Order: sequence, then structure tokens, then C-alpha cells
Amino acid sequence: MTTPTSPPQSSRLKRTDSVGDDWVQFFATHDAPQNYKEKREKMHSFAEEHFKKQTKVVLITSGGTAVPMESRTVRFIDNFSSGTRGAASAEYFLSEGYAVIFLFRHKSLEPYMRHFSRHSFLDMLQIDSETDNSQIITVDQTKAPNMLELLKSYQTVKTSKRLLSVEYVFLQEYLYLLRAAAEALHFAGSKAMFYLAAAVSDFYIPGQDMPEHKIQSSDGPPQISLCKVPKMLAPLVRHWATKAFVTSFKLETDKDLLLKKARQALIKFNHQVVIANILEDRRRQVTIVTQDKHFTISLTEEELSHEADIEEHIVKKLTEQHAQFITENGNGST
Repeated sequence: MTTPTSPPQSSRLKRTDSVGDDWVQFFATHDAPQNYKEKREKMHSFAEEHFKKQTKVVLITSGGTAVPMESRTVRFIDNFSSGTRGAASAEYFLSEGYAVIFLFRHKSLEPYMRHFSRHSFLDMLQIDSETDNSQIITVDQTKAPNMLELLKSYQTVKTSKRLLSVEYVFLQEYLYLLRAAAEALHFAGSKAMFYLAAAVSDFYIPGQDMPEHKIQSSDGPPQISLCKVPKMLAPLVRHWATKAFVTSFKLETDKDLLLKKARQALIKFNHQVVIANILEDRRRQVTIVTQDKHFTISLTEEELSHEADIEEHIVKKLTEQHAQFITENGNGST
């Protein structure tokens, strides 16, 4: 269910240009990661194929980002994210007919496979005997009641080649691949959507400040100096994919700050949507904030009892907004 709310006219958002170019310095001082060219080419080919078909394409980022502490990394600083929202949302975008580039943290949840994260896959299988005494493996339908429909959905997506999964681990990889994906989708114009659900680290250790080898515990506690990670929304909106529909996320623990922070992000980066959520309630309630209004999406008690995904409602609203965005801005390429 949704609860629409519009802010007073005096608080409607206006564009600001108070964003620096620290992202330029980041890329200038950090080399592209291993396998970058191969992954970049895959994303460009995928985007080009679906652009020719006039298919709407969404880039979904999902999972956390690790920050290495050594050049030859043994230790790293990590942040919390299992990728639940990104993986679930990918399935719902696919069901809406979108092609999906799924940029995700290695070993975080993936579309379709996420359904097995809470249960042992082996516990869902059983061994049956045939009349000729041979044995076959079957699925225990009582433990996996939705397996058939899930498999059908997955095979449909696989046959249509509408899902491209691209892995990353470290912050540097993520930022390079985000830029590559944005550049790949540049030609899709308003038909491209960005759904930036990854939990991106706020701080990192510059490459020139990292030791080459493993930090030795015998040397005592390390003295670490962290720098702020550049906000890539700025170049994404202004340089890499200038006509795309962009959705970012804002997670807070203080309810009093939530809408304020979301609106500040819209003002600063001049994109279309911020999905704002409180840490404790993020699975059952979110607030969608746009340039001229905000509204809340909440799961009902019945939906919660059936383990419904709030991402289904989020994606439904966003696809409606994206369709309107295409109508207002034209569906041609840049």
C-alpha cells in the first residue's frame, strides 16, 4: 500500500551545481581492475543488443564494497550488505520486461538463487527409485513449493538473454564497472534506468598510501588515513548517462533525518528518485522521494505473514514513473 504526500510548494527541489570533480582524480590515480576490459565489452554488447530491440534496460547495483588495506590484499575494510534488495528487484524488473545488468558483489545474493539462501539446497532434493531399480533425483515439493514457477521464470529470462550478471569485490572495481555500465547505457537515452542499491563504502585508502605487502601485526596497530569516496552520481547524471532515469538509495537510522537527507541528495545530484529507508524497517517500508513529492510504500500484515517482497511494490512504482519519464523526455537515444 502507498501513502502519497507532497511537500509545500516552497520546498520543491531546485538544481544545484555544488558538486566537485574529485571523481576525475580517483580514476586518474587508480588503475582499472583485472578483467575490466572483458567485463566492459560484455556490458556494451548486452546494452547494444537490447537497444536495437528497443528494450528498456536497468542497471542494478547490489551488495557491499570492500576497501583493501594493502596493495596485495590480505586485509580489507568491509560494509554490511547481503544484496537482498538488489537481487529481489532484479527479478521484478525482469518480470516487467526489462533487460537487466546486475552489477553485484561476489558471493552476495543473486536473482533466482536468492530463494535458496535461507534453506539448504540439498534438503530440497530427494532420491527416488525407478521400476528398473535405477535412482533419480527429484525436488521435494513440500520444501520447495515454488520451484517450478521459479525455474520457468529463470529459463524464460535465460532464453531471452535479458540478464547479464557482472561481479565485483573491491570499491575500485565497483566504481570502474559502474562508469563502464553507464557509458554502455548512454545510447539508450531515457530507456535506460539506474537502480543504485549497492552499499558503497564512504571511505577508502588511496593507492599511494597503501603498503604493498601484508601489514604485520608485530608492528603494532596500523595508523590508517581514510579519504572520502567520490560521489559518482554527479558524473553519472551529468556526463556518462545524461538522459537516463536514475534512482538512488538513502539508508538512515534517524527517522528525523531521512526525508531531509533524501531531498538534499536530489538537490545535489539532480536525478529522478531517492528511495529512503530506515535500517530497522527497510524490509517492510520505504519512502519514494521525487523532485516534487514523496510517498510511502508499506507491506500489510498479511503480506508480511506470507513473506512478500516489498521490492515488488517498489519496482511497480518505478516502472510506472519510468514510462512517464520516457513519454515526457522522448524514447530516442542520445
